[in-house]
Amino acid sequence: MADSGTEPRNTLSVRDNRTGKDYELDIHEGNVIRSMDLRQIRVHDDDFGMMAYDPAFTNTASTRSTVTEIDGGRGILRYRGYPIEQLAEKSSFLEVAYLLLKGELPKEDELDSWVHDVTYHTYIHENITKLLNGFRYDAHAMGILISSVGALSTFYPEAKEVDNAENRWVQITRMVAKMPTLAAFAYRHHQGLPYIYPENELSYTANFLNMLFRIGVSEYEPNPALERALDILFILHADHEQNCSTTTMRVIGSSKADPYSALAGSMAALYGPLHGGANEAVLRMLKEIGDVKHIPAFMESVRKGERRLMGFGHRVYKAYDPRASIIKEAAHDVFEVTGKNPLLEIALELEKIALQEDYFVERNLYPNVDFYSGLIYQAMGFPVEMFPVLFAIPRTVGWLSQWEEMLEDGEQKIARPRQVYVGEGERDYVPLGQR
Repeated sequence: MADSGTEPRNTLSVRDNRTGKDYELDIHEGNVIRSMDLRQIRVHDDDFGMMAYDPAFTNTASTRSTVTEIDGGRGILRYRGYPIEQLAEKSSFLEVAYLLLKGELPKEDELDSWVHDVTYHTYIHENITKLLNGFRYDAHAMGILISSVGALSTFYPEAKEVDNAENRWVQITRMVAKMPTLAAFAYRHHQGLPYIYPENELSYTANFLNMLFRIGVSEYEPNPALERALDILFILHADHEQNCSTTTMRVIGSSKADPYSALAGSMAALYGPLHGGANEAVLRMLKEIGDVKHIPAFMESVRKGERRLMGFGHRVYKAYDPRASIIKEAAHDVFEVTGKNPLLEIALELEKIALQEDYFVERNLYPNVDFYSGLIYQAMGFPVEMFPVLFAIPRTVGWLSQWEEMLEDGEQKIARPRQVYVGEGERDYVPLGQR
């Protein structure tokens, strides 16, 4: 502690009781110490030095980022400083994409140019369709999408020049533009329907809906409410700080891999049920409950630890997920068009109970973004296999923003976490016949 009457130092004092030595570590950004500073703490000169053990990186910062800010205690989510509530209300997905990728909201001419470039990069090489046709008719849409995105690296070999900023922007534009096309083609393959090619006169989300649901040669006009709801969902899912898939993007990208390969790896991480499958789990839970009258028994089983309340609580948020309230309003707009999802009544009653009962409030079990998104997607006609795909399309923007930031950060190196070895010591080889 600082002596009385002296100015406090922005340091952390550490005493190693093994040696009796004292160390002073600098504190950065208000509450951060650099892990490498721990290396000076050692018993003898040949000692590796102290390191932190942090499974799943629950309390380790691997980067200093300007992209997304989350304050889980206060339920705050901001992209580049802009509250998610304002962006969802006033902005479009492509405008938010530009914000995340460039750091500032675009001027009118910049937005026009960005929208034009994305619109005219939506087509994919025809050989990609041959790859898609090689999948079984019942192949999961996310597996198809991961494979097709990875394959793009072979169509654009210049993408390997990741240190060239101008080249990076060309690849970023391509990826943002082509993701809805690849996603729609995966859906059409799964449904056994012919592919519908992009229509340049449509908006980003309207074009996606057209490629998904158009039948025959008749024109498809998406309902404006559904088009806007999907745009809002894309905004809400565009980035979420250093989650599993974003960390994957940064780790793969740190090896200077091309962005298509890194993106495919990120999508594979998202494919996991603990990451991108949460809204599907919510739907399964609601179907299992089946009727409002069954809720009391279900909630009692949750209190006993026999079941989990899916779509409630979040590893980051200890207050109401700000995205959940936005998506709840969007759900009402969607249901006015599609008709009310019969599971909505169950969902609303579950939320009411969770927000009032001490058991759930004390455990910070507030609704998260996944609680209502699955209901919306189902009402719009998407099968559950498409849910992680619908997540991956907008998150592509966040992954690429984080990838770009990582490449421009002089402190970053190829990712190489340490381990604590707990295996056997040195042993002599035993011939096969003597084992």
